[in-house]
Amino acid sequence: MTLRVEVALRRAEFALRAEFEVAAGEVLAVLGPNGAGKSTLLSILAGELVPDRGRVELDGDTWLDTERGINVPTHRRGVGLLAQQALLFPNLTAGDNVAFGPRAAGRGKEAARAIAEQWLSEVDATALAARRPGRLSGGQAQRVALARALAAEPRLLMLDEPLAALDVDAAPAVRGLLHQVLRGQRTPTVLVTHDVLDAVVLADRLLVLLDGEIVEQGPTREVLARPREPFTARIAGLNLLAGEAVEDGVAVGEHRISGRAVEEVVPGEAAAAVFAPSAVAVHRERPGGSPRNALRGRVSALEPRGDVVRVRGVLPDGAIAADVTPAAVAELGVTSNDEVWFAVKAAEVAIHPVSGGSSGA
Repeated sequence: MTLRVEVALRRAEFALRAEFEVAAGEVLAVLGPNGAGKSTLLSILAGELVPDRGRVELDGDTWLDTERGINVPTHRRGVGLLAQQALLFPNLTAGDNVAFGPRAAGRGKEAARAIAEQWLSEVDATALAARRPGRLSGGQAQRVALARALAAEPRLLMLDEPLAALDVDAAPAVRGLLHQVLRGQRTPTVLVTHDVLDAVVLADRLLVLLDGEIVEQGPTREVLARPREPFTARIAGLNLLAGEAVEDGVAVGEHRISGRAVEEVVPGEAAAAVFAPSAVAVHRERPGGSPRNALRGRVSALEPRGDVVRVRGVLPDGAIAADVTPAAVAELGVTSNDEVWFAVKAAEVAIHPVSGGSSGA
């Protein structure tokens, strides 16, 4: 069940051109600044906007073909959407909200209720079934909205900034839930987000839109590890080292990186250690003292960045970046190709589950 997209649109001073595929069970993250064309792309996929030319196909079914005059209406495409706001029907309970899709598709009342119960259980919201949206927190409402989207058995799932409206406490839990749920889906999923962590945790592949053009596209890990555009380099500003979850962190090749689990991780499954370049120190010799992660690598570049110098390094199984003062660089006397130790305290490292895997800085 592969989604194939090739579209072009021009409106006043804005133009969008995009060509990509999303395979069954794959999550494609679309990143880009405001005005890049992310929402326009979702509107085209949903059938709410017709481009000047293009084709959209899913599993051999043509949803859009401007040359042949085909444009399947939104309600016949089988698209499920989870947006920033839950947009639940305020007069219905959570259970009835979730049952709405199956009922609209012709399922009987009992069958629809059973489907709703199943999906509320999947998103850990069974206890919320009898509540109306006004009595739900932001995180709870988003769980119910996800269950509603999936209960309709969409052929294409679209996630439009699904965590943007949640507070800092609710977002990690819902992100972890999405990771678990999407891992079991066989439909293509398109995720629009401004947060690189969403791509790290949820996406198998990453597509970067800039001024209506695809400037980078590929496996999440590869795009973030070797960004070609300044925008991508900025959003990939975090260190992201992917490996296998262990009891207190992540095993990345020969290194074991300790940290705190921000979202639920399962030992033996894919996970990533995430930390800021400002949290990394550079040493000539292996550091001792307070508990910290020490990673041996080679300096690949020195980049002046205002008041700091970004020291980029290559590890046996990834890349790393450290922001240090010019005085520290001078004292260390490091240059490209030097062997050094990169150190970061465990308290500064966040551990996340990952979908497609991601590493880079």
